Amino acid sequence: MKKLTRMLMLGSALALANGAWAQEGEPIRIGVLHSLSGTMAISETTLKDTVLMMVAQQNAKGGVLGRPLEAVVVDPASDWPLFAEKARELLTVSNVDVIFGAWTSVSRKSVLPVLEELNGLMFYPVQYEGEESSKNVIYTGAAPNQQAIPAVEYMMEELGVEKWALLGTDYVYPRTTNNILESYLKDSGVAAGDIFVNYTPFGHSDWSRIVSDVVALGADGKKVGVVSTINGDANVGFYKELAAAGVSADDIPVIAFSVGEEELSGLDTANLVGHLAAWNYFQSAETPENEEFIAAWHEFIGSESRVTNDPMEATMLGFNLWVQAVEAAGTTEVDPVLDAIVGLEVPNLTGGTATILPNHHLTKPVLIGEIRDDGQFDIVSQTDPVPGDAWTDFLPESAVLEADWPGKQCGMWNTQTETCVQVQSNY
Repeated sequence: MKKLTRMLMLGSALALANGAWAQEGEPIRIGVLHSLSGTMAISETTLKDTVLMMVAQQNAKGGVLGRPLEAVVVDPASDWPLFAEKARELLTVSNVDVIFGAWTSVSRKSVLPVLEELNGLMFYPVQYEGEESSKNVIYTGAAPNQQAIPAVEYMMEELGVEKWALLGTDYVYPRTTNNILESYLKDSGVAAGDIFVNYTPFGHSDWSRIVSDVVALGADGKKVGVVSTINGDANVGFYKELAAAGVSADDIPVIAFSVGEEELSGLDTANLVGHLAAWNYFQSAETPENEEFIAAWHEFIGSESRVTNDPMEATMLGFNLWVQAVEAAGTTEVDPVLDAIVGLEVPNLTGGTATILPNHHLTKPVLIGEIRDDGQFDIVSQTDPVPGDAWTDFLPESAVLEADWPGKQCGMWNTQTETCVQVQSNY
């Protein structure tokens, strides 16, 4: 009976997510642009399910503006040009009012020209490299000052790391993030020779030489730390090779920016205990809001073994902020929604609030977690909410820029010349 009840509840939720609701009016269509196949499916499929859950929950509350929500799901299949094609399809064929989607920065940048050409709106839920602020994107994941910089500060101050291996997948997010981190480390007195940078393609599987090179960094006795911007299923091979090489977190700690609960659920974590991740949310956060979110997720997905993670929280925050903005604007049209959205705030899952800033980024706390043998994280450090910075202070050409959409209608405002460098984003 319990199993039957759960199946009926899940079926009802899925029906609601697909617009089967007895309200009046045409459905408000929600685009879901996440890879359900290919190398990034390991991370993105859960975000598709998260949007479906949020749609179902909102329909159960009566929809938005008295109209039901209908999710339109497409699969860009970890193919970056296909992200642009699918975004155009969502906006021009499916006529969605908003898109929730993308993971990698290369997929986001593929979508940007389409969003700006057609004046679409997308909520982007993943940590990224910054150096961008589009009128048509709300960035609900972390900017570098909300993840990468605090993570390196933690390793330097708390773990005594002196030599750095910056390992990333070969695309824009790791490369730009590591450029920022190299500049930050050098400003902090780290010698150029104590920084090792390496990039590998998506899906890379042979990590033996790279792990050997990292181990060799410590031959002079200095403490080595790894900063990982490795994305997707390549993480599986990387952590397996670390374990095979006998590298423990005490020997060479790794702090990852793209490994969370979902990725760890597919790994044997026995040899990864003590390695780190930096996010703005962990499932292990002990708050009433998080307990309620986890319970709702398990009920919706029909499995108590399915974990939650940071991009899920970012998706939830974006969805709730969009609903609030639509209700304030009285319409789903993009420009009135954007006029209404800056300054809005919603509760996060770690006990604070997330506020949308004029640069289209959020305020977010920074959390450092240690991997446990059950695939969860012990939270060892947590800050108050930090305002997301679209343009880093650690690259000279960016330090003079700020983004202010409601005030200056510009995402690249030069504070020295007091001019708008350009309105369109950098693709």
